[in-house]
Amino acid sequence: MVTTVILGMLCVYLLCFSVMFLLISTRLNGKKMGMEVFALGNLLLGLAYILQLVGGPPGWGVLSMVNHTLTLSAPVAYVLGGMRFFGQPTPILRPLLALAVAYSFIQVLVQYWLGNEARHALLAGSCALLFLAMTAAALHGVRTFAQDLRVEMIVFAMLIGGICILNAMKFAMIVEGGLAALDLSSGFQKVFYIYMSFLATVLPPCAVWLVLRRLTDELRTLAAHDPLTRLLNRRGLMDALELYFRSRKAAAAYLLIVDIDHFKRINDTHGHNVGDLVLSRVAEVLKATVRQGDLICRLGGEEFVVIALDTDRAGVLQLAERTRAAVEQSEVLGTDHDQAIRCTATIGVSEEFTSVQLFDEFLQQADAALYRGKAAGRNRTEWSHAWDA
Repeated sequence: MVTTVILGMLCVYLLCFSVMFLLISTRLNGKKMGMEVFALGNLLLGLAYILQLVGGPPGWGVLSMVNHTLTLSAPVAYVLGGMRFFGQPTPILRPLLALAVAYSFIQVLVQYWLGNEARHALLAGSCALLFLAMTAAALHGVRTFAQDLRVEMIVFAMLIGGICILNAMKFAMIVEGGLAALDLSSGFQKVFYIYMSFLATVLPPCAVWLVLRRLTDELRTLAAHDPLTRLLNRRGLMDALELYFRSRKAAAAYLLIVDIDHFKRINDTHGHNVGDLVLSRVAEVLKATVRQGDLICRLGGEEFVVIALDTDRAGVLQLAERTRAAVEQSEVLGTDHDQAIRCTATIGVSEEFTSVQLFDEFLQQADAALYRGKAAGRNRTEWSHAWDA
């Protein structure tokens, strides 16, 4: 009786959280982060447990077969939802329908050849293997696709590992003792469904937390980046510089201002849409030209800033000249796609600086060098007079 009450409450949890996930997904507009799939997983599992309550003792029949299929399909839906959460454009209905058809067919074969006990053992063993794979994937994500969610992935791995162990124990008990292991009045079944109720209570808020965490991270990223070029904006650059100079291995840095020559003429002649294309193209050139680890920022208008880290005077001058040449060699197609638009850039280079508090001072230093370069004819690299002092 106690286990039946727990199982009934578990059904209520699953269905309520299914509705909650679905409502959340409707508020996320185009990027649902898999919440609608998590809602489907909860619905499938809730329906499976309802069929278990309605069907009575374990036996063979349509309700039992559908129950097993739904029970196995639910965690697969969670996996597919997790893939969508991490940005994988995964189909949902086709894989689930294929699994349902295939597993239903396998159930019929196992029931016919090996009997009812073997069919229930098949479900427990399949669930154990599936949860084991999910645990391994969560632990793998700690070092790969979910490095920003390490603690969360470890917690998920522990929780999923628990249900994996319980399903493995259920498989062993069915093989050894038959269907008596599935009696709802047994101590094992009581522990099993208490743990499932615990998961149904804990995991949905955890999923909501992950969505909020991802949304917060995206908002933070948007606040630190220029929307047109996807480069750092000034705020993002200052945060990155502060983080760099706080590290033990921080060395002196050099500041380069890259200014597109005659950019106003490009806007006036070809229009602002083409001007935006030129800015985006120059941003791509900068990303392809600077060294890994250097910082790139769109300071505003047609001005970009590059912070060259861990280099010397000769290295930064080589970087500046390589960047200037790369911009000169780049081109953008105009609105008619026939006329290639080329541009050049003038670059001013500061001397080395060693703290984020000196940024504005050395920005002015590089800016002064930049205007000397423009006065000398543009499309050139100019370094700070402080180097000659």
